[in-house]
Amino acid sequence: MSSLFVLLPASPATAQTEFHHLVSPDGRSVTTQASTVAALLPAPAGAGSELVAIAPAEALSWHKVELPKGTTARSPRLRAILEGLLEDRLLDDPDHVHFALQPRAVAEAPAWVAVCDRAWLRSCLQVLEAAGRPAARVVPEFAPEGDAVLYALGEPADARLVCAGAEGIYALPLAASSLPLLPSLPEATPIVAEPAVAALAEQVLQHAPQLQAPGDRLLLSARTAWDLAQFEFASSGRTRAFKKLSDGWAGALREPQWRAARWAAIVLVVVQLVGLNAWAWRERSALAAKREGVRSVLTQTFPNVRAVVDAPVQMEREVAALRQSTGAASGRDLETMLGALATAAPGARATGLEFNGAELRVRGLGPDAQVQPIAQSLRSQGFGAKAQGDVLVIRAEGQP
Repeated sequence: MSSLFVLLPASPATAQTEFHHLVSPDGRSVTTQASTVAALLPAPAGAGSELVAIAPAEALSWHKVELPKGTTARSPRLRAILEGLLEDRLLDDPDHVHFALQPRAVAEAPAWVAVCDRAWLRSCLQVLEAAGRPAARVVPEFAPEGDAVLYALGEPADARLVCAGAEGIYALPLAASSLPLLPSLPEATPIVAEPAVAALAEQVLQHAPQLQAPGDRLLLSARTAWDLAQFEFASSGRTRAFKKLSDGWAGALREPQWRAARWAAIVLVVVQLVGLNAWAWRERSALAAKREGVRSVLTQTFPNVRAVVDAPVQMEREVAALRQSTGAASGRDLETMLGALATAAPGARATGLEFNGAELRVRGLGPDAQVQPIAQSLRSQGFGAKAQGDVLVIRAEGQP
């Protein structure tokens, strides 16, 4: 799996615009980093992969609002409500700007709203889509969340200073004159700089910064819960739900915080497989022992049986042969069946008898209504009996 992360240009995009991009197999490490036109961008590959568009800090403005009571992120009039709340703070006509509300925003509580030029965002997303690289998400380069951090970005000739945290986003030139414009920050506020402007950042801020590659910072930006693709830029509900589900599974498969859960799932599967195999082996052993016991009873009782094919059937045959040789009566004998019939239907007169060694067919006992009680009485004596018209069929117990 490899996802594509694309930094959108600060100006409207065309087919000739080059996009700075990077490819990551896990959202934490960079395998490829380059700049090219949209048509030549690599395609995301693998389950859970996606293209994440990153909106640069200079293309966004941030405003804190308080949603009216009863307003949610799914309210049909949400855009109109945001226009009314921000109308006096916008430099452009509200019809020309795009709004994106903070994730999990609730009514009657402060919430951040990202604002950008609608035509600019549309041009960037349309160029990517025309190249067959539609964006699954649009995230801000910096979002108003977490503790404040100072970032030094860019090249020495065009260096930028960004202060990002829960109190807002401030993007200024990296110069000593910009420091008074920053909000009051704790003395231990982290300073992070790209290698190209690290020396300049140390000179301006009077502190040695932590080095961070641009690609690593963009990957960190993509982990935010923000998605600027709202209102007219939002995907269909089904597409977004599938994307969130696949993202959740992909995160569970690769994120370090899920490592313990992954190992637990693997151990559970292994234990289940071992347990099922052990149970199946035990059941097979018990069944084989029972079969061997039946064979042993047959061969010990009748030593003349050499080959055991179907022990119960062979046992029945041997017992029948033994009875026949000793003259003992069995349920298969004609005399036994006639005795049972006499008990079941005393005084009945039959017009015909037919015996084939295992089955007795009696004719002339009367209509079906009279034969049914006789058959029921025979069954209570342990014989199989059923009426077939005016014929009563009697079988020894256990015969089909």
